[in-house]
Amino acid sequence: MKREQWGSRAGFILAAVGSAIGLGNIWRFPYMAYENGGGAFFIPYLFAMLTAGIPFMIMEFGMGHKYRGAAPRVFARLNSKFEWLGWFQVMLAAIIAVYYVAVIGWAISYFNMSFTQSWGSDTNAYFFSEFLQLGGDNGPSKLGSIQWHIAIPMAIAWAITFAAIFTGVKGGIERASKIMMPLLFLMVIALIARMIMLPGALDGLNYLFEPDFSKIADPKVWSAAYGQIFFTLSVGFSIMLAYSSYLPEKSDITNNAFMTVLINCGFSIIAGILIFAILGNMAHEQAKPLTEVVSSGVGLAFVTIPSAINLLPAPYILGPVFFFALVIAGLSSHISIIEAVTSAFIDKLNLSRKVAASLVCGIGFVVSMSFATNGGLLLLDLVDYFMNNIALLASCLIELLIMGWIIKLSDIHKHVNNISEFTIGNWFEICLKFISPLFLLVILGTNIYTTITEGYGGYSTSDLMMLGWGLVAAMLVSAVLINKASKNNTQES
Repeated sequence: MKREQWGSRAGFILAAVGSAIGLGNIWRFPYMAYENGGGAFFIPYLFAMLTAGIPFMIMEFGMGHKYRGAAPRVFARLNSKFEWLGWFQVMLAAIIAVYYVAVIGWAISYFNMSFTQSWGSDTNAYFFSEFLQLGGDNGPSKLGSIQWHIAIPMAIAWAITFAAIFTGVKGGIERASKIMMPLLFLMVIALIARMIMLPGALDGLNYLFEPDFSKIADPKVWSAAYGQIFFTLSVGFSIMLAYSSYLPEKSDITNNAFMTVLINCGFSIIAGILIFAILGNMAHEQAKPLTEVVSSGVGLAFVTIPSAINLLPAPYILGPVFFFALVIAGLSSHISIIEAVTSAFIDKLNLSRKVAASLVCGIGFVVSMSFATNGGLLLLDLVDYFMNNIALLASCLIELLIMGWIIKLSDIHKHVNNISEFTIGNWFEICLKFISPLFLLVILGTNIYTTITEGYGGYSTSDLMMLGWGLVAAMLVSAVLINKASKNNTQES
């Protein structure tokens, strides 16, 4: 069966950027900066981009292009012993997809409300108590009942993702990305032009760009920066391997990787400017310090942006356009995550794309409904923490150790240089063999130690054991069992 291909280079880059630019940039990056000392966060963030983001992206584009498959097939072709890592990454992608779609559901609801600003003037209270219906006794394992005003928008998001995956790489994913990404960019620039004029906006930007250097010594800030780079670039959880496997034979891998990373990180900073201008204005209006304006990081986009829209001229036009852009950013990433999972099943079980897409989206839809409940936000917060701070970093570390120390990284280096317009030197291997693994080892070790000794977010030990550690362990065991089963099948045949 001939593998599908992207129709154009621009189509591939926009899809890769579409995967990388998601709610992570608009929803996650500003609150990571907000919680990690504002401007101080940029130093570890840029360092992480240069030593981890760009080299890792080049490596994954090179691996997907050379070995032509989704993550399990790529690792099996490197060595059948490592196929389990591909399945671990696919499971990681699947779990991220089922909670990520909840945030897209919130964005769709807010798009609908933005025509009339029905969230009212106290956007913080509205989001947590009225919209999410979060009660005092809810927890990650006490979910309460399904909230249909969240479940229905999530179903709409699944339907759009399903349509794109079902119709394939060129017809669905590429076409969607070519419209969505330029539109998103224009929207954010237009909003910044207005927001920067508001009183107090510049104080917000000072907070974003003025570094609190005392934070640089804090390993948690470095952990957040590396974690954000891996999360936002979609590396280490099978997406870029799947996407790059659809590249034509002659593809400028290095250039594609640089462009994807730089566009993504540039967009994160632009989104940060937008959010912090809004925070500065809110602090000014409420006569409070900037750090006290928002009660929770996850809600940042759903608390600050609606209150900003209330201040805009013609809010009934700019509001819907902004939330539409937010929905687009979320969907482009969701499509890429589901594609990574679907292509793994197409490769492994020789299913047709239509059957694989129906299975993956159908099961994903059912599981994701647990996030459309009263306690959905708490479950999302807990699962997101373990997936990003433990499972994703572990997956990236193992991938780097396998590629750098067990399999010859120089083969990928050579492959990339042979087909790219400009070649990359030894820094590529130095970063991936030494700098990135060392940082990841320290960060992952710190995260594991802190989580074991202090827990996370005040959640009960039983919730942490079952929905955190238990979930990561279950993924690992399942991945190893699938690897074993495929080895036995190969030997029998």
